[in-house]
Amino acid sequence: MNAVALHRSPWARARGRFACALIVVGLTFPTTVFAQALSIINGDVTQKVALSDLRAMSDTTFTLYDPFQGRDVEMRGVAFQTFLIEQFGEVPPALHFTAWDDYEVTLEGWDDPSWHLISSEDGDPLTIRSRGPVRLVERDYNNQGNGDRDVENLREFNDWIWMIRSIEAKW
Repeated sequence: MNAVALHRSPWARARGRFACALIVVGLTFPTTVFAQALSIINGDVTQKVALSDLRAMSDTTFTLYDPFQGRDVEMRGVAFQTFLIEQFGEVPPALHFTAWDDYEVTLEGWDDPSWHLISSEDGDPLTIRSRGPVRLVERDYNNQGNGDRDVENLREFNDWIWMIRSIEAKW
């Protein structure tokens, strides 16, 4: 068997090292590097709410059973109704949500104090990997007068919205 030594130019070695460095940097930076703000859209005006500011204004902590995780979870956030009034001056009739995974939905009826915009869970800030950085959940999902939701039927919780990137008012 004949062996041939491969001689690579210094430029080829440098390119290889640079590619390896990019891979290492890409793996070591957390996913949250890209999710630093929540976009609030009102007509032609888009404002950014820094996630650090959203966490600072989060004044409500509660524990509820999260049917997607199958356990009790301590959540921290802000009442969504209050947040909407601060951002838009009133609760818009409908809101269009866009998530980081490009999921989009428009929903109505947000003038309900049981909805909360969650930014932390079990004391840790939400990340994209933990279905954040912002999530919309219903705090009192069993006290709505429509009968208790079955936590084994996840379809009953399809109005919870994860990974929110932007919220747009629909007037």
